[in-house]
Amino acid sequence: SPVEVISLSPCLSSSSVRPSAMEALQLEEPSSPPAAAANNAGHAQVVSISIFVAVLCLCIVVGHLLEENRWVNQSITAMVVGCVVGTIILLLSKGANSHVLRFDEQLFFIYLLPPIIFNAGFQVKKKQFFQNLLTIMLFGVVGVFISSAIISAGSWWLFPKVGFVGLEFQDYLALGTIFSSTDTVCTLQVLHQDETPRLYSLVFGEGVVNDATSVVLFNAIQKLDVSKFEGWRILHVFGDFLYLFFTSTILGVATGLLTAYVIKALYFGRHSTDREIALMVLMAYLSYTLAELLRLSGILTVFFCGIVMHSFATMSFIAETFIFLYVGMDALDIEKWKVSKTSFRTSFGIYSIILFLVSLGRAAFVFPLSILSNYMSSNADRSTITFNHQVVIWWAGLMRGAVSIALAFKQFTHSGVTWNPLHAAMITSTLVVVLFSTLLFGLLTKPLISILLPHHALENNLSSDTGSPKDDIVVPLLSVEGSATGILESKGSFSLLLERPAHTIHAYWRRFDDKYMRPVFGGPLRALSSRRGEIR
Repeated sequence: SPVEVISLSPCLSSSSVRPSAMEALQLEEPSSPPAAAANNAGHAQVVSISIFVAVLCLCIVVGHLLEENRWVNQSITAMVVGCVVGTIILLLSKGANSHVLRFDEQLFFIYLLPPIIFNAGFQVKKKQFFQNLLTIMLFGVVGVFISSAIISAGSWWLFPKVGFVGLEFQDYLALGTIFSSTDTVCTLQVLHQDETPRLYSLVFGEGVVNDATSVVLFNAIQKLDVSKFEGWRILHVFGDFLYLFFTSTILGVATGLLTAYVIKALYFGRHSTDREIALMVLMAYLSYTLAELLRLSGILTVFFCGIVMHSFATMSFIAETFIFLYVGMDALDIEKWKVSKTSFRTSFGIYSIILFLVSLGRAAFVFPLSILSNYMSSNADRSTITFNHQVVIWWAGLMRGAVSIALAFKQFTHSGVTWNPLHAAMITSTLVVVLFSTLLFGLLTKPLISILLPHHALENNLSSDTGSPKDDIVVPLLSVEGSATGILESKGSFSLLLERPAHTIHAYWRRFDDKYMRPVFGGPLRALSSRRGEIR
């Protein structure tokens, strides 16, 4: 049946072809005469929002009840609840709708993504993150390029073989970035950070860097003029990526430092922490919107802003639950399935090809780059990434989540709606892949990890994963000053830099941080040597 679209929430738009600022969140209701629609518009909005908020509350309660069950996380819970609620709405509306609202990609990128990414940066365990920074960057940046290339080329080659043709060259490039974005929540929930800190850091670090890289690369591809595309112009995509990556990072770091300086200089926490927290939240959001206005990467900016500012945690949880709940409801959107005119055989072929390419693209960089990382770490007194750990890292990146959904909507819809059969097929395919990978792979994560990393083996190999307990305290990044500085005094700086580059660079950074940064921007001075002596 025809529907009337009523907009609710404002949203920024970085492109003139995007919907206006009041089209981000759209509610659906049966058509009615103009006068009646005007009178009932407010009531319909309240009812629709109330229903969705109630379902969100239900997701949170169910997730809390299942918290002890590591087989099911909040993402799976939200998807299942969304599917159930969508089915109920579909039956009550006699097949007209499966959800009470529709949002386009701008709602996600402006309202839901900033708290998710800021919270990821805010919660980064800097010691492990920066200790494994090189490996994380290999997986999260180089890996995205490798995976995107395999998925794009594979889709271009295999889709016609199952009868799906008509996508443009830019669409295939976009598909590579859409399905290179990972969702590692299920694996992180099963892993024990205390038992396998390095593995946990690699999975977590790659997850956040992967999302940022995927979005930056996606934006660079959207700027590509395919009408004048030549082989050498692929270098422009890489150049745009580097420009967006570094300028966005600089903007995020600058915003974080500015916020820290204002908080320290004006001593906001003197009377109440409310103003301090409010300023942190607003400045983080301002960094995101400013990056979007400057056509940079807001996701990368707010991530590094979160790292520097070290509170979006509650908002991040609600935003992620909102997205997965909507995915579950939108999977039953009959309208999209009707617009997509692909046969069951073709659709099944598309799903299978995407899942196969995702697995292949993941394996194509996880295992080779792990070998490279192990080779580079062989002279740095660091443990290697075992084959079982490599399998866990590979498996953790097979699941697709919110960023993949948002990028697919941005590429193939307008205000969350598309009447192009090819684009509708891509949207439904993305929904199916996200649902399948999150539900099936997510449920199999716990038994897989229990086989690859048995608990008794974790305890026995704890020292081999991070070095000895003493080394875990003395050597890693945030604690390297005592050990690394002592080594610097007895060895040449250049030779140590070659043997232990992360520790050496961080030792110099700690000196610079204590002498110049912390006196200006705040934070306790870390006299680790004296404190270590007092503990002893």
